[in-house]
Amino acid sequence: MTHEKFEIEINTLKKFYELYCKDKHENQTFKLHKETYRGTEFELELLLCKECFTAINYSFDRLQGCPHEIKPRCRTCKSPCYEKQKWKEVARVMKYSAIKLSLGKIKSRVMGIFNNSTKE
Repeated sequence: MTHEKFEIEINTLKKFYELYCKDKHENQTFKLHKETYRGTEFELELLLCKECFTAINYSFDRLQGCPHEIKPRCRTCKSPCYEKQKWKEVARVMKYSAIKLSLGKIKSRVMGIFNNSTKE
């Protein structure tokens, strides 16, 4: 996978885990996390509880070890690298955050429509 794709993937994980953790857990702490991929170092500012930090680190490790040059979606991968139980936990986080982000976008569009119609 390219460095750009890796950066997109880790930032997506960061966004999803932080949203999930903020809504579901307490005691988040700020951590500056460094991740190295094929000689390039990436820095992430993470605001997560201990449990979510452990989980995202596991996801980063799986991402590092992805054997595919063109990374497939994990749920369609023919050779999954996640342990079954860990995959279920990550899937729960991703599903929750994706729904929440989608609803936020829909709300913004609706509010935009109403704001534009009141100006006319």
